[in-house]
Amino acid sequence: MADTPENPGTVLTMRQVVTRFGEHVVHNGVDLTVRRAEIFAVIGGSGSGKSTLLREMILLHTPSAGHINVLGVDLAHITDAAALALRQRFGVLFQYGGLFGALTVLQNIGLPLREHRQLDDPAVDAIAAQKLAAVGLDAAVGSQYPSELSGGMLKRAALARALVLEPELLFLDEPTAGLDPQSAAGIDALVLGLRQQSGLSIVMITHDLDLLWQVADRVAVLADGKVQAIGPMAELATLDNPAIQPFFNGPRARAAQAQAIEPTPTQPKEPSSKPK
Repeated sequence: MADTPENPGTVLTMRQVVTRFGEHVVHNGVDLTVRRAEIFAVIGGSGSGKSTLLREMILLHTPSAGHINVLGVDLAHITDAAALALRQRFGVLFQYGGLFGALTVLQNIGLPLREHRQLDDPAVDAIAAQKLAAVGLDAAVGSQYPSELSGGMLKRAALARALVLEPELLFLDEPTAGLDPQSAAGIDALVLGLRQQSGLSIVMITHDLDLLWQVADRVAVLADGKVQAIGPMAELATLDNPAIQPFFNGPRARAAQAQAIEPTPTQPKEPSSKPK
């Protein structure tokens, strides 16, 4: 795992990041640091700029000002070749999966290997099958197409693809969005397992309170163009800040907080096909 030069032991830093779209200011001095082998979450209300911040972390958008360093690489004036090399060191699970409908699940998972590694087809398929099993899906799912999968299975298959290049850093965009409670709990356990088994560093954008309480080591609250606070959920719950309290008030927030003291469930497997 790589450390950033300014902060040994970290995998990502953002310093005074400003993002403007015309006269509209989305970020106005965002600062945050992601530590090696931690699960770091970013939360915020609608329009707070969470998704834009993620796009800047993964080189899909350039901020108007400020500095971003990912895995020891300064993103300012990064060359195309350096950007390509850096992208192969991190994985991304997009909110809607992003799987190609014309490819089977196994072909989708193996696609990054075919693009970036000099491997023959049997080797690619073998690695893809390993990742399929690692995310709790049966081998039979590999021959299915994305349209045949349930929402939870789609998320797992997309996660397998994000992991296929053995990334040092994993980005998750709303990993439990649209899932039923059982499938969402399975993703919670899966994310925890990934960190425990491999020491993977994980950054996630989410509004799932259960995921935040059960999984995140530290959480950054984004509001009014800045990070209002960073810390464990239990610590943030004590802060008297109007931008933070909505995540701890109300029945859903209280239920998620109460659930956090219960043991984390073991990782359930998804069924081999979409329920009829």
